[in-house]
Amino acid sequence: MKKISLFFLLVAASFAGFSQSVWKADKAHTQIKFDITHLGVSTVSGAYTDFDVNITSSKEDFSDAIFDLSIKAESINTGIQQRDTHLKSADFFDVATYPTITFKSTGVKKVSEGKYKLTGNLTIHGITKPVTMDLWYRGTISHPMTKKPDAGFRLTGTLKRSDFEVGGKFPAAMLSEEVTITADGEFAKD
Repeated sequence: MKKISLFFLLVAASFAGFSQSVWKADKAHTQIKFDITHLGVSTVSGAYTDFDVNITSSKEDFSDAIFDLSIKAESINTGIQQRDTHLKSADFFDVATYPTITFKSTGVKKVSEGKYKLTGNLTIHGITKPVTMDLWYRGTISHPMTKKPDAGFRLTGTLKRSDFEVGGKFPAAMLSEEVTITADGEFAKD
């Protein structure tokens, strides 16, 4: 009987070492930004200010990470209220009809130390498409204030706005077809 109990204790301990952890974005140190070219000569930048991002992973290097993102589309902010109001309209994001932008990862492929290709399903303007982005895992530290693990990431990639039927009335000569995404974040272990 003691051997069976010891066996189950060892099995339970081995599974505990591989348990999944949830990491939540520290919103004060996380940002989701985008850049688009206007008239081919300037870059207009913006950000989303209301979002939730969680990472679930059981590996220290996050090579099995699952990213789950939800953005309130109405939180778009380019620093110009008139432009933001236009972006929220049916000409672009139609936030009254499509209030949420979501991303759910489907895979992580290691490219080199700390560098990954992150794939997943992105939903914008009610349209879901598979996307692949570059993910840089910047490391995990002990947060100096909380003394808890704190992980850092940078996500970069390019989307085509026509894939999501955003701003279809505006040709590429006016607004570039490609939109560059950059997200930086700190995540605290829950």
